[in-house]
Amino acid sequence: MLNLITDNLLNPPVLFFVLGVVAVLVKSGLELPGSTPKLLALYLLFCIGLHGGVSLAQSGISLTVALSIVAAVVMSCLTAVVVFLVLRPRLGLHNAAAIGATYGSVSAVTFMTAGNFLTEIDVPYNGHMVAALAFMESPAIVAGLLCLRVCEPATGKKRGSLPGLAIESLLHGSVFLLLGSLVVGYLSGESGWDKVSPFAEGIFGGALCLFLLDMGISAGRGLGGIRQAGAFPVVFGLAFPFVGATAGILVSKLLGLDQGDALLFTVLCASALYIAVPAVMKTVVAEANPGLYFPMALGLTLPVNILIGIPLYHAVIQHVIRNGLTA
Repeated sequence: MLNLITDNLLNPPVLFFVLGVVAVLVKSGLELPGSTPKLLALYLLFCIGLHGGVSLAQSGISLTVALSIVAAVVMSCLTAVVVFLVLRPRLGLHNAAAIGATYGSVSAVTFMTAGNFLTEIDVPYNGHMVAALAFMESPAIVAGLLCLRVCEPATGKKRGSLPGLAIESLLHGSVFLLLGSLVVGYLSGESGWDKVSPFAEGIFGGALCLFLLDMGISAGRGLGGIRQAGAFPVVFGLAFPFVGATAGILVSKLLGLDQGDALLFTVLCASALYIAVPAVMKTVVAEANPGLYFPMALGLTLPVNILIGIPLYHAVIQHVIRNGLTA
């Protein structure tokens, strides 16, 4: 296990993430110019969606695939509700709803890093996990807002319809590109992948390094914002990945997933989204404090997963698959 963590920490994308955090801490002024981060994000989403679609076309849509996607959606909703119930007494109704939606959703960056980790150690995984990634965002938003509506006193404030918000999140640019690329990959198959692989595979590692550098810079800035929130949100942001991962590993075992798919499913359960969901929450739940849910997900949970979580989860999954849950 220690070797896996050490190897992960010495992996170039992870090192570039650390470099970005350090750049903020030493006030170097390093940043990627203009729209470069957005372009890198679109490229990476295009790649993982396309590759996922091709893999799904090769493996086919089985009962395990369908159950995995359904389980991912259920975990998304359940996480949002549980986080809401845990945080409501300490952080208030609106903050709990926003944080619940944030943690019920998933981080594509963490998913990409886990996929890269599996590639490095030569462990295969199935493309349907990309679909699970895309489908977990909307349910989390709906679950968080539903908790708020049930518990919020009647104020007459309209927050939009739940179906409308679900559709809006599915049509968010990043999710739409991910799903669209998945469909293109599935329809074009291996012959289509051969035509674009020099672009979609050849420079993926370098693009991921640059993107994680930018994420490290953002995470470093988020750490500055979380200092004023007190100890409880900090402890929660650091502890949640391991709680979510434990649930993900147990469900993966019940579903009979292989090592690669189990790790990706676990990462989906352990991560939190800091882009689309915060943008929705800022508009729909304006009473919530963005200085809580944004830096908690980006400045705390993301680094924990990327630096030590992914190899740790994989080591536990290996043990569980070899020896079972009671060994």
